[in-house]
Amino acid sequence: MTQTLADRIRAPGPKKILSCDGGGILGLISVEILAKLEADLRVRTGKPDLLLGQWFDFVCGTSTGAIIAACIAAGMSMERIRTFYIESGQQMFDKASLFRRLQYSYNDEPLARKLRDEFTRALGDDTTLGSPGLRPLLMMMMRNATTDSPWPVSNNPFGKYNQPARKDCNLRLPLWQLVRASTAAPTYFPPEVVTLGQGDDAYSFIFVDGGVTTYNNAAFMAFQMATATPFGIRWATGTREMLIVSVGTGSVAAARPDLEADDLTLIENAKTLPGALMNAAAAGWDRACRLIGECRFGAPIDSEFGDMVVPPGGADTYSGSKQFAYVRYDPDVSQAGLNALGLSGIKAADVQTLDSVAHIPDIRTVGKTYADRNVKLEEHLRGFV
Repeated sequence: MTQTLADRIRAPGPKKILSCDGGGILGLISVEILAKLEADLRVRTGKPDLLLGQWFDFVCGTSTGAIIAACIAAGMSMERIRTFYIESGQQMFDKASLFRRLQYSYNDEPLARKLRDEFTRALGDDTTLGSPGLRPLLMMMMRNATTDSPWPVSNNPFGKYNQPARKDCNLRLPLWQLVRASTAAPTYFPPEVVTLGQGDDAYSFIFVDGGVTTYNNAAFMAFQMATATPFGIRWATGTREMLIVSVGTGSVAAARPDLEADDLTLIENAKTLPGALMNAAAAGWDRACRLIGECRFGAPIDSEFGDMVVPPGGADTYSGSKQFAYVRYDPDVSQAGLNALGLSGIKAADVQTLDSVAHIPDIRTVGKTYADRNVKLEEHLRGFV
């Protein structure tokens, strides 16, 4: 008998969570890191066909991370996901004319059509959020512009808005449309209009990219969904009971050592503040995970907080009890960071923007090189493999 998602959620044993950041075409950095992780798990488990969607119990993501998470949940290999990004990168993240994109009807827009085709291939006829083909728990972060609030939409069978008796049950929504909503980056794509309910009870919300919330890094939100009573999952916590692997798309501080006070005009602030707030929020959730989690790997956050890595048998880094084991993979894509990886031939500016589709080979090289140096299964995932 096929195990249902509810059965898998309730099954005894440690739980493993994967969180994927937003970052446009830089999601290929995450793809290469996860490809290394999948390959190593296949060797370690002796299962040459093992998929991350089988190993992780819960996958989540924001924006491009939502694409990766949904594809993993649908049973795609990292090789297939890599191919999808390489073949579709131009359509997904090139800063083409917004007017040209608006010429398409919502379900014929190139990215929407590509997502629909990919999920049909992976899941068959049922490509809704409630599809039984989605084996792990899946969550995607998006921003509901109508209600001005972040929305973590999931296939959690215990969720309040996922009950089949509801006329507006989220599980009936097309998966491709929800992924498209999470990736609707302003200036790249028109917003996504999602209709819930039917007939006279129908109502619509306008969604934009989840990356413009404070949850571009959704790792801590995943922890909340997995443990908070309102969500109904209530997984056990502890460093032997829960693992969170958080994967970024490359980080770099937008330092401006020559900045003058007069440079911060209204226009300048309008250009830089959204990105600054998003980056600060992502770092803040990483910091929170390292504080209440047992950090096993991650680059230093700043010179005072450090990396908070706890070596086996090492001193604790928090006055409370650790709630989960935690790993953060996120390469430094400053020029100094690239040089340290032995990639001085790659220009930092080419691997720092979400629409850098002309530099896909360099982006892949950064992800692969970082993964080869830093993904260490036995050390980082000890107790869970």
